[in-house]
Amino acid sequence: MRLPESWTERLPFLEVLEDDWRPVSRAILIVASAFYLLFLYQAARGSGVLLTMDLVFVPIHEGGHLLFRFFGEFLAVAGGTILQLSVPLMLAAFFIFQRQIPGTAFCLFFFFEQFLPIATYMADARAQELPLLTVGDGDYVIHDWAYLFGRLGLLEHDTAIAHAVRVLGWIGMIATLTWMIWRSLQTNALASTDKH
Repeated sequence: MRLPESWTERLPFLEVLEDDWRPVSRAILIVASAFYLLFLYQAARGSGVLLTMDLVFVPIHEGGHLLFRFFGEFLAVAGGTILQLSVPLMLAAFFIFQRQIPGTAFCLFFFFEQFLPIATYMADARAQELPLLTVGDGDYVIHDWAYLFGRLGLLEHDTAIAHAVRVLGWIGMIATLTWMIWRSLQTNALASTDKH
């Protein structure tokens, strides 16, 4: 990928983005593809052992509330979701700069996968039937999305917004899997051409 010269002159760390991606072995590509397809199947069913991956994000979400509490109540409440999405996105950026396709795909896949539990939480804003977790005072528990949608005047649209977020999550996961396969095959073809 060629970046404008003015970008790389001002921000020399971007030069690495012009490097080729590292080749991916066929075995890793097959195993990774099978993993993501199985994950998508279990996510579509709504049950399966791979969905326990979401438990990794619970402390990240709760930590976001603590991290952002210094910036006022609105950001403290939104901070859970902000950190929940920021962590896999920042890790994806790291792997992009390392030019590693599997690491980039893994982090981007789970960035988009987190749209699904977030959408479930959003859709519960008016009903508030989900059990809530909190750090700190258990007597003062706020339903993140009831609060956020209420402050933004969007509470009556909770399920419509949740549906759109869920669709974006599915599109993103499928697009990431497609990109991983395509990019790996392209990179491997280029690497084998360079050897001859």
